Amino acid sequence: MQETMWSPSPRYPDPSVEILDDRFLKYRLFHASVERLFTGCRWSEGPVWFGDGRYVLWSDLPNERIMKWDESSQSASVYRNNSNISNGNTRDRQGRLISCEHAARRVTRTEYDGTITVIADTYQGKRLNSPNDVVVKSDGSIWFTDPPFGLLGWYEGAPAEQELPTNIYRVDPISGKIQAVCTSVERPNGLCFSPDERLLYVVESGATPRRIRVFDVSAEGNLSNDRVFLTTQMGESPDGFRCDEDGNLWAGWGMGENLDGVRIFAPNGDPIGHIHLPERCANLCFGGAKRNRLFMAASHSLYAIYVNTRGATSC
Repeated sequence: MQETMWSPSPRYPDPSVEILDDRFLKYRLFHASVERLFTGCRWSEGPVWFGDGRYVLWSDLPNERIMKWDESSQSASVYRNNSNISNGNTRDRQGRLISCEHAARRVTRTEYDGTITVIADTYQGKRLNSPNDVVVKSDGSIWFTDPPFGLLGWYEGAPAEQELPTNIYRVDPISGKIQAVCTSVERPNGLCFSPDERLLYVVESGATPRRIRVFDVSAEGNLSNDRVFLTTQMGESPDGFRCDEDGNLWAGWGMGENLDGVRIFAPNGDPIGHIHLPERCANLCFGGAKRNRLFMAASHSLYAIYVNTRGATSC
């Protein structure tokens, strides 16, 4: 089905929510369906929920803007133009917006008064590549991935020399020191913590086929016990993801017919569910008043669906 012809399902339960394993049955709400909240972007990414304002922000990379969808008015607007081609977004423990910026090759924080503070733009005297996705741990440390996608052309950045390997970084919440916690993931992309923050999941976009790796996380913020959580089938493309409070992984997914949408995995890596969308889903977040609404940034659009679980507070 062409995405321009998409319309919400009139049926309950929504047939676009596919049960792959009976373990997913309890997470599907019988009388909830996929809703398209907005369309008109060029490449949607990095949604983040602001519960105190009842809105979600997300990036529209090629249009160099951050968009805002307001729950109270059910309307979308431009939150920020000239976003430096922002990609992944999250909030820190003080509720401030943390963004990855392709064009400026940096991670920033938006202060309460709207000013921008640079969190990271270099490592060991060299410029970062193009920070992609970001999460904040409960101790306030900021973790982000740094693949080269923004250096490969003009659409999502600008052609430039890659000065650093594609590392995963941790920014210390006290000193602000930047540490490369992992240097072995080829083109790391989406990342998230398990609910207890003892595991870190990372998409390895440079592997063929793509795969998701998982690490143990120490109290000091070190990674160990690197292993493969899952290897995709050829053509499948995971991107950004988040965990629910039961430890299931909800992953943006594609690419192609019957693949586009969100794939849900049990903590042991078994696929248990799929939310079909007419566009490739790049990233997602949980939000709403009870953290039980899944917001999905997918190509041209922003979608949402209520589910019978809540997002992990670590995400």
